[in-house]
Amino acid sequence: MKEKRPPVGIDNFSELLSQGFYYVDKTGLIRELLENWGKVNLFTRPRRFGKSLNMSMLKAFFEIGTDKSAFDGLAISKETSLCKEYMGQYPVISITLKQVKGSDFKSAKEQMWTVIRLETERLEFLMSSNKLDSTDKKTLRDLRLGKENLESSLLQLSRLLSKHYGKKVIILIDEYDVPLQNAESNDYYKEMTNLISQMFGYGMKSNDYMFFSVVTGCLRIAKESIFTGFNNPKVHTIVDDQYDEWFGFTDSEVQEMLDYYGLSEYYGITKEWYDGYRFGAVNVYCPWDVINWCEQLRRSQNHTPQNFWANSSSNDMVLRFVEKADDTTRAELEELSAGKSIDKSIQMELTYADIDQNIDNLWSVLFMTGYLTYCGQNEDGSWQLRIPNREIHDLFGRQIKSWFYTHIEGGMQDMYQAFDAHNIEAIEKSINSCLIDSISFMDGGNTDEEKESFYHAMILGICRARRGWRVKSNREAGNGRADIILIDRVRQCGHIIEIKYSKSAGTLKSRAKAGLRQIENTHYDEYFSDSDIQTIYHYGIAFYQKRCQVVNAE
Repeated sequence: MKEKRPPVGIDNFSELLSQGFYYVDKTGLIRELLENWGKVNLFTRPRRFGKSLNMSMLKAFFEIGTDKSAFDGLAISKETSLCKEYMGQYPVISITLKQVKGSDFKSAKEQMWTVIRLETERLEFLMSSNKLDSTDKKTLRDLRLGKENLESSLLQLSRLLSKHYGKKVIILIDEYDVPLQNAESNDYYKEMTNLISQMFGYGMKSNDYMFFSVVTGCLRIAKESIFTGFNNPKVHTIVDDQYDEWFGFTDSEVQEMLDYYGLSEYYGITKEWYDGYRFGAVNVYCPWDVINWCEQLRRSQNHTPQNFWANSSSNDMVLRFVEKADDTTRAELEELSAGKSIDKSIQMELTYADIDQNIDNLWSVLFMTGYLTYCGQNEDGSWQLRIPNREIHDLFGRQIKSWFYTHIEGGMQDMYQAFDAHNIEAIEKSINSCLIDSISFMDGGNTDEEKESFYHAMILGICRARRGWRVKSNREAGNGRADIILIDRVRQCGHIIEIKYSKSAGTLKSRAKAGLRQIENTHYDEYFSDSDIQTIYHYGIAFYQKRCQVVNAE
């Protein structure tokens, strides 16, 4: 039998099965949805956790005219009475708003019309219906041309489908909050909120033609802004036990997938990098990561885990968070980086306009969008948050370093000028100021070598941020490798820096002097032997936590 391919980027259920892709069976969602029926059902999950594929699965199951054989052998097929009553029995409206990302309200509204027009074209068979009169068909034509009322478009399509089939309609809306996120970023949030509120109000609140609806998104937007007056919609968040196993891959599903591809030996590293999320009572992996990882292992000689999730979506939330970080936040990030948890009160209902009002709201967004997960809840209602896995740990480190270095050149002028003047007191003062003010995320590690490497990387990044300096790291010189070599052509001089880690504040000076002796004893000056640079400065810099000491010689 031909091996099934990992479904990289495939979120169409029918295509996935018919084209021979590997499928992790999540059809149990259908049974649970019907057993716990609600008029409006909102699922909030991070991006890349299978929301779109599940919505496509629901459409394939319920829609009249579906290929029922597609579900043969899947878990839902064992529910014979349920399948008989519901499979292929309902008209379905299915739209996704993930591409509604206009830079202004006019373009976003036109993109929303495109979504409605595409769904109207899919329902073109209604133009031949003998159940619809000429007025109905004119409404359908106008919807296709974008001439009808956009706010009532879902209601109108529901009415026409219900009239044709004589049955109520199921409405599926995927990634409902993407237009709101983009509207907030581009200063038309109020207009977009009003538009979506009216569309949803007509389409799901005042719609007598609707059987039920399912809506997905990352955030639970505050009810007063979007879901006003909805008849108590059922909201299923990442902390709810109900539906907890249907978004994301469970441990047993990942083991089975790795075994299928003969990759069981990679289970440990897969778990370390991509597991760690908790939805309700279940620990889950990010599906996007696992699928891409399996594809990489099958097709490439590169067996190093990649940051698949982080590289597939915007990480502006992390940058917004870091911009607001204060001393308390920095200390909390250091706790997280050390593998510990922090206690935070989480706002499960927010508007995108509220996100930047305070740092607590940003903690909530990081939690709900997958950058953090939880490992428990305290008696006071706060949540114990932690970084889920290596991938997100790496993402935080890279994003924070990126932010840090983009702000360095303007903020480190005092240090650059101190080097120009060969003023060790000023160099030491500016580096200490940087250590206090910056986020020392991932500083450390477990060994002295790892800690020293962190400080080396930090100073290297600061030096490389200065225009006009040529910077070398771990370059062969004399009888060894110099930590950092700076070549200043403007002033025709060189700087050699040796970084040392100190186990206590009391030994900072002796460790800095050890760095200076290493430069001299190992003859790092020989790096410049073939150069016209005659003046070379030596610096030993020792670090302990957020303190440093500098010694130098010419």
